[in-house]
Amino acid sequence: MARELHPTENRGYRELYAYSRQLVRHWSSLAARLEGFDAAESLEKGVDAVRSLIDELGPVTARYGLHGYPAAQGVGTQLAWARGGVRDRALERNQALRLAVQDMQALTTLLAYLAQVADGRGDTELVEFCGRWERKLRRIEGAARKAAVELGSDPAAAIEPVDPSAIGRVAHGAAYAIGTAGEWFDRRTAAKRGG
Repeated sequence: MARELHPTENRGYRELYAYSRQLVRHWSSLAARLEGFDAAESLEKGVDAVRSLIDELGPVTARYGLHGYPAAQGVGTQLAWARGGVRDRALERNQALRLAVQDMQALTTLLAYLAQVADGRGDTELVEFCGRWERKLRRIEGAARKAAVELGSDPAAAIEPVDPSAIGRVAHGAAYAIGTAGEWFDRRTAAKRGG
């Protein structure tokens, strides 16, 4: 008989499957687009680590009667397409990388949350599993964050479109035009207010 999870854990582990798969797809795509930058190596290490997490997660959650494939991981694939395939095309390199760091922050926060819930139930196996992965991914998160900050050393390269394709250039141009219009509007509003 399978052990029981609290309902918040049940949902949380399904989120972990989905967001882990999303990170793998998104970070893989972004690493390819940032080839030649230190950030690409950090992203690739993150992809490898999260793939290992997914591999370990399956047998752990199966002992509780919870399975994360195909539905939960399929959701992650769709999220990755929406984020990386659509959103990143309009972004600068620095913007895309800074937002990618948030993917890992979401995973580490979720793992810490799940460890806390498991601790409250006295489930040492899940406390250890989640805590170990939270610490490992936190180190990768720190390296990715550092790489994002380092892009500021070359501001001209940092503001280049992350997607150099024709579609990427059009999307980036549209985002730039919207930003420019917003700045113009804000200046006019401030001038009218006497600021």
